Amino acid sequence: MMKKLIIDNVSKCFQTKDREVTALSNTAFSVHDNEFITILGPSGCGKSTILKIIAGLEAPSSGRVLLDGKEICRPGKDRGMVFQSYTLFPWLNVKQNIEFGLDVAGKTKQEKGDIADYYLAKIGLKGFEKAFPANLSGGMKQRVAIARALANDPEVLLMDEPFGALDAQTRTVMQELLLNVWEESQKTILFVTHDVDEAVFMGDTIYVMTARPGMIKAKIDVNLPRPRKYDVKLTDTFLNLRKELLQLIREESWKAANEIA
Repeated sequence: MMKKLIIDNVSKCFQTKDREVTALSNTAFSVHDNEFITILGPSGCGKSTILKIIAGLEAPSSGRVLLDGKEICRPGKDRGMVFQSYTLFPWLNVKQNIEFGLDVAGKTKQEKGDIADYYLAKIGLKGFEKAFPANLSGGMKQRVAIARALANDPEVLLMDEPFGALDAQTRTVMQELLLNVWEESQKTILFVTHDVDEAVFMGDTIYVMTARPGMIKAKIDVNLPRPRKYDVKLTDTFLNLRKELLQLIREESWKAANEIA
């Protein structure tokens, strides 16, 4: 399978008022075309920093990131990003939010409308086209943010704890909805999460990160059949993976806690 994305020994240092902090150290892994990657690690391990570097929003202190063999140096339309906060434009309605990037790209009114209508149907928001963000629930806002990112047809979709602010029931629904959309679109997705169950349920491959400075501690292949439904979480394979990951994360979380203490 072709390597879509290569993270080549990336390190990132930030200068604070009184010291230099190394967020990432020699982080290296690769992502195949159409693969769903989940990235798991303790708070402060650099998970979000990796996504920002891939997005071109941060520059690595050393190392490089290659997308389709070309080094990433700036943001581009070949990458879409969905944040934990909903980042919708409050003055635009649902359909206008989805069409925003298409408008910037110079699509015609007909093209914008057709693409927006397609994703409105896919994310279950048909009938809410004219609603404004202030009138939507958290889950509905995040559906719009995902639809807006997908509407721009990126090569890679970067998702930074997109369901972290949702209640447990809504989170479960959103996980299944995203997998349904991904199975049809077959985008390459990197999905950052703190949640072990979410990492196993969503991913083809899980990368576990160490406490800061973050680097890859383990690569776990998820041998669960697709398409996946919620009841896969009751299987022995799922539960064994969950147990293995909890132990890995517990070790790193203790290291992070002791560093803070």
